[in-house]
Amino acid sequence: MFAIVEIQGKQYRVAARDVIDASYIEGKVGSSLTFDRVLLVSEDKKTKIGTPTVKGVEVRAKIVSQEKGEKINVRRFKSKVRYRKSRGFRPLLTKLEIVSIG
Repeated sequence: MFAIVEIQGKQYRVAARDVIDASYIEGKVGSSLTFDRVLLVSEDKKTKIGTPTVKGVEVRAKIVSQEKGEKINVRRFKSKVRYRKSRGFRPLLTKLEIVSIG
């Protein structure tokens, strides 16, 4: 069984006991969250597609950790002018463990 769930504007394919990295969500480590924006649910050979969401289905998750992701380098460049700028940052991520779908 898996589901496609929308978390903060991004879509993730999740199943029970999966661990995913999502954009930063406020909360303490160990607290539980529920997401009701489930776009698709698939069980064995049955698939339910929402219009836009599947009614009565929610995904429960637990916050495993709050951490920083890999460094992303942003570079700007203009040709023939010797203009070069470089800047990097590490986005904040929340690691979620999917507890149940249903």
